[in-house]
Amino acid sequence: MCFKNIVSSLPTYQRLVYLCKKNMQAKKPSASLTTLTDLVLPSETNPLNNLFGGELLARMDRAASITAGRHSRRIVVTASVNHVAFNKAIPLGTVVTVEGKVSRAFKTSMEIYLDVWIEDRISGKRTKANEAIYTFVAVDETGSPVEVPPLEPETELEKQRFDGALRRKQLSLVLAGKMKAADATELKALFV
Repeated sequence: MCFKNIVSSLPTYQRLVYLCKKNMQAKKPSASLTTLTDLVLPSETNPLNNLFGGELLARMDRAASITAGRHSRRIVVTASVNHVAFNKAIPLGTVVTVEGKVSRAFKTSMEIYLDVWIEDRISGKRTKANEAIYTFVAVDETGSPVEVPPLEPETELEKQRFDGALRRKQLSLVLAGKMKAADATELKALFV
């Protein structure tokens, strides 16, 4: 039986997995760019009339989910929120934009870097207010992790975030006890 017949005899899902792996091409961060823009409404604010932190986290999670899904073309689930910086309060009535891009793809997971911008409605000037880093895992219909395409950064910022992602992942694994510090080569390189 020839190889082509073996592949064609596989169940549809397994055939799709085979074809995806065979044709898995590196993707650019720009292919996953997600931009969500919205207003801060009264029901989303705290007693100081600033956006609730939890509301911003939900917006970032949605943007990161779309970003990861665009990169992997799979079902994606939030694995962790690795970093959130609430650097600037976001007042009632502000136009808020959350921008997400994949910063690195690992075997089944993707790190998503999110930048949060506020916009002056009169001048149109944008100011960076917050940032976050989320990790998503691509899964199949049964919830089992599946491989994702590699990432090919283009800009200097994308390359910096790509390089930093491996250090962040190793640090997270060491702190969780899932990796020995001696095996965290990227982290060790910072101190040598």
